[in-house]
Amino acid sequence: MTTTSPGWGILGPGRIADAFARDLATGGHRLVAVGSRNGERAAAFAAEHGIPNVHASYEALVADPDVDVIYIATPHSHHREHALLAIEGGKHLLIEKAITTSGDDAQAIVDAARAKGVFVMEAMWTRFLPTMVAVRERIAAGDLGDVVAVNADHSQMLDLSPGSRLIEPSLGGGALLDLGVYCVSLAHAVLGPVTRIQASGVVDAAGVDHRGAAILEHAGGGISTVTFSMETLGSNRATISGTDGVIELDPAFYTWTRYARRHASDHAAIAEAFEPDMLGRGMQFQAAEVELCIASGKLESELMPLDESVAIMRVMDEILRQMRALEL
Repeated sequence: MTTTSPGWGILGPGRIADAFARDLATGGHRLVAVGSRNGERAAAFAAEHGIPNVHASYEALVADPDVDVIYIATPHSHHREHALLAIEGGKHLLIEKAITTSGDDAQAIVDAARAKGVFVMEAMWTRFLPTMVAVRERIAAGDLGDVVAVNADHSQMLDLSPGSRLIEPSLGGGALLDLGVYCVSLAHAVLGPVTRIQASGVVDAAGVDHRGAAILEHAGGGISTVTFSMETLGSNRATISGTDGVIELDPAFYTWTRYARRHASDHAAIAEAFEPDMLGRGMQFQAAEVELCIASGKLESELMPLDESVAIMRVMDEILRQMRALEL
C-alpha cells in the first residue's frame, strides 16, 4: 500500500471511466493504473490520461501493488463479479452506480467487503456535489420544515439502436438502472427507507424497461414520485418539499446545478438562489470522500452507506418486478 495519497486503478476503460479519469486529474488524485480484457484498449486509455501502469486483465490490475483503490466502471451486470475479484485481492472499491443489477448481488458485495475489511462505496456522485451538500445543510437547518415529498425525473433520449448495451438484458440494460437510480437514490436519501411501492411502465419483449414511473411511500410518512425514460426527453428536475418551503433543483438535478428555495408563505419569492462554481464534471468529490474515509479508517461512507445501496437496489427490484408483471 502507498504511503502517500491512494493510488487509483480503473477497471473497465469506457465512457464513464473517461469522465472519471478527467475528474480525478481535476481533483488532484493519483491515477496509477488501468485494466481491461482488451490490452490495446487499456493502452490507448492510459496514453490518453497519462496512466503509468497498463494491464491486459482485471486480475493483473487487482494484483498491482501500486493500486489502493479500484473504480469499477464495467456494465452493472458485471459489477458483482468484478467487485468480488477486487475485494478478494484486498482492494478498496468505488463501484459505478447502479452498484449491481439486484439487491441480492449488492448484498453479496457488502458481505464480502465486510468479511475482508475493505472499503466499498457506490459511486452515486450526485450526493457529493456542492449542490447536494448545500441542500442537506438547508434541510438540517430546518429551512424546509418537515420534509414530506420528493419529485424527481430523469429522462433522456439515448441510443437504443441494435447492439446498444441499453437494450441488452445480459448487460443490465434499461432506463431504471441507468437513469431512474438517481431519482430513487435522491428520494431514499431525503425521506428514508421505502415501505410501499406502486410502479408502472413500458417493458420490451426482452424484459428491458424503456420508461416508467413509481410512487414510493417512506417510513417517516413521506411520499416520492420518480419518473424515468431512455426514449423521451423529460424535465430532469427535482423538488424537495417541506411544511415550510421547497427546494427546486434545476435540470439536470443530478449534476452540477442551481436551485431555488422558496418559503411556503410566499412561493412567488425566492428566499435563496444557489449556484455552484463548476469545475470539471464533478466526479472528483466522490473520490475525495473515498480517500477521506480510507484515511479515517472507515470501511464505508456515512453519506452513501452500504446498507442503503442494498435497500435502493431492492426498491428497484420491486419497481422492475411490477413493471414486468404488467406485460405478462
